[in-house]
Amino acid sequence: MKYADGQEVKLGDRVKLGQDEGGVVVCSIDTGEYTDECPEDQWSYLKKGVMIKFPLYGLIHYEEAEPDLQLLGRG
Repeated sequence: MKYADGQEVKLGDRVKLGQDEGGVVVCSIDTGEYTDECPEDQWSYLKKGVMIKFPLYGLIHYEEAEPDLQLLGRG
């Protein structure tokens, strides 16, 4: 999956969505990378995309990035 600016979404990326600047990519189903908090056996059934954990919004699965999802830094 890619951000609106064309950069690849990577495990550990710090991201912003709306008012929440504390998002972290906790698994990338696309690349087969998972964290202990988001293990493969629980999430690989989704087949594609990434999971991002936000303090305000919780855990969100994306198959395509929302236009206002912004990369703040690499993890």
